[in-house]
Amino acid sequence: MVVMITESQLVDLIKKAKAATKKKKFTQSIELIVNFKDIDVKKGFALNEVVQLPKTSSPATVCVMATGEMGQKAKEAKADSVIGTEELDKFGANKRESRKFINKYDFFLADTKVMPTVGKTLGQLLGPRGKMPTPVPFDAPIDSFLSRFRSSIKVRTRASLSVSCKIGDETMEDADLAINAHTVLNAIEKKLPNGEKNMRRVMIKTTMGKPIKQVQEVRKKFA
Repeated sequence: MVVMITESQLVDLIKKAKAATKKKKFTQSIELIVNFKDIDVKKGFALNEVVQLPKTSSPATVCVMATGEMGQKAKEAKADSVIGTEELDKFGANKRESRKFINKYDFFLADTKVMPTVGKTLGQLLGPRGKMPTPVPFDAPIDSFLSRFRSSIKVRTRASLSVSCKIGDETMEDADLAINAHTVLNAIEKKLPNGEKNMRRVMIKTTMGKPIKQVQEVRKKFA
């Protein structure tokens, strides 16, 4: 039997997930897991979406690859890091340092003029990780791009019938976490071959906890 999952039901799952895990010395993430059905993964099914969350507790880390005016504006907007072509060339010659650098940031933005250099120096490492930079036109407001990505998450899976992503942490209100979960479900639904019909089950878990799921298969309720 397939039943609707509402925001109030998501709140219930979140409450149960929080209650089911022991307190740790660190702040645990709250994760949304979605299992799929009736999808042929052999046909190259993949998700690689950036989803902006309505409610956030800690901003995502964003590195801007740019020179000149855009690089200066990115620094003024307090990007987590701003690097130019010189730094990119250095990373291109040191894969170990490149990996460490890439793992430090959630998202990358790049001036369109710098993209060819990014592809040549870091493309082989960024691509498989789903972290290729979002191109930013030279006259675009970099502060707006930063604001958007700081409140975003990456929803990514490849040739798999499930996806897991962080929707917040245990310090956030249950209702806010449910709003985030609903936003992610909407974004995923739009990318599935048959929309919500391809969703088998929705689960919530903390970093160290077990997934909490409804007894029945679920599908979302749209506003």
